[in-house]
Amino acid sequence: MLINREELEAQEAARLAPYGMKSRDSRGRKYPDPEHPYRTAFQRDRDRIIHTTAFRRLEYKTQVFVITEGDYYRTRLTHTVEVAQIARTFARALGANEDLAEAICLAHDLGHTPFGHSGEHKMNELMKDFGGFNHQVQSLRIIEELEDRFEDYRGLNLTYEMREGIAKHETEYDVVNPSVYNPNEAATLEAQLGSIADETAYSSADLDDGLRAHILDPHDLNQLELWEDWCGISGDCEDRFNDVVRHRFIRWLVNQMVSDFVTTTERKLRELNIDSVQTLRAVGKPIVAFSAEMERKHRVLKDFLMENFYRHYRVSRMAAKAERVLEEIFTAYLKNPRLLPKNVQARMDDGNRARVICDYIAGMTDRFALQEYQRLFDPGTQV
Repeated sequence: MLINREELEAQEAARLAPYGMKSRDSRGRKYPDPEHPYRTAFQRDRDRIIHTTAFRRLEYKTQVFVITEGDYYRTRLTHTVEVAQIARTFARALGANEDLAEAICLAHDLGHTPFGHSGEHKMNELMKDFGGFNHQVQSLRIIEELEDRFEDYRGLNLTYEMREGIAKHETEYDVVNPSVYNPNEAATLEAQLGSIADETAYSSADLDDGLRAHILDPHDLNQLELWEDWCGISGDCEDRFNDVVRHRFIRWLVNQMVSDFVTTTERKLRELNIDSVQTLRAVGKPIVAFSAEMERKHRVLKDFLMENFYRHYRVSRMAAKAERVLEEIFTAYLKNPRLLPKNVQARMDDGNRARVICDYIAGMTDRFALQEYQRLFDPGTQV
């Protein structure tokens, strides 16, 4: 039995909550594009993201640790997969569209530079006289302009809801940039779920990586109420802390955050009488949330990670080296664009030189950036 697109759309209409975004109700694509016989519009968006060059590069882009520090820490790709998995759980539990939520999450970090957030901060500093840099804006540039896969237009020609989901992706570390995407409207529930899935994933994963790297000491976890909650339930505290206990704790932590979020958001949807996508959009701002208690505990966790992990001297040393690499590469290219590959030079004119250089560097993996640094500055390295 072949299940065609019309049947998939009918299943969505029957299965999703009234506020879930149905693919047949999409505001469409920028350029005409015939529908697929057995994939919905949002399934096609997801598949187009997976096949991009930018998505493949995430495998060798850093989350916190530079790629040379080891093979077992999170990368942008593993982080992205974790975010998508959590968002699908959210969407399934709340009756939202899993395909749209997953697609937005798979694309949300496409614009990240090499070397994680330290790379983004350095790139923004280098571009301060040329419009700045933000990885969220860069993700939009990739899917709307930089990916070159069609004869008649640039970009991936994704649905409005997909592009809007990237423009309105909002976490503590991501700046909303709705631009032409109706800034006074709230994003779809699926986009809002992606933002919270991102926060859930990076907090728990960075705690896990920090403990694994022995940058975070298990004895210091006593500062966290979430750790105290776990100890009270399991009895697995620092006196017998090992890899198995760490895995159990991180699984419990993710489950606590996910369960709290789903319960709290479902209650808010009922309290606000959200009975359609239009009603949801009319609120004008995100409505998804943790409970006040979980938000407080999560805030303590994020502050703990900032002070004890992100600002640890080992992480700071990695960041300093990464920033030096990006600064010297950028300066060299800007001073002499003939150092760049011919296809990159061809995109330049007098007004966009810095932006084209920025696009090229932002697309680099950690490994490629380190190799390029050697090719440019080490006389003993082949060019």
